[in-house]
Amino acid sequence: MNPSAPAPVTVAGRTLDHPDRERIRLDQVLQALADPLRLSVLRRLAAAGPGAELSCSDFDLPVSKSTSTHHFRVLREAGLIAQTYRGTAKMNALRGADLEQLFPGLLDAVLSAAARERAR
Repeated sequence: MNPSAPAPVTVAGRTLDHPDRERIRLDQVLQALADPLRLSVLRRLAAAGPGAELSCSDFDLPVSKSTSTHHFRVLREAGLIAQTYRGTAKMNALRGADLEQLFPGLLDAVLSAAARERAR
C-alpha cells in the first residue's frame, strides 16, 4: 500500500474503500469525469483549493440523496476524491496530488475545458 494513498476508513462498521494510487486507472477516471454532475463536484472541490474538504451537504446537487451518494461513490472508487468521516459528516477532498503524479496535467486540462464549455 502506498503511504500517500488514503487507507480504507472504518466508522461504525462501515468502510470507505479508496484505491491506492497505483490502482487508479485512466479509463475509470475518464468515465467518472464524463458525468456533468460529477464534474461539477470536482470543479467545486478544485475551486476550494488544495487540501480543502467539503461535506456532501455543501454540494447543492439537483438529485435525490441516494443518487448523490452514488455519484460520490463513483468519484471515490475512481480515485478522484478521498472521503472521510468527521462526526456525522462525510467529508470530500480532491486527490489532486495523486492524479497529477499519475496523469500530469489531466485534471487541469479537464477543469479548464469544463470552464470554457460553461462560458459558451
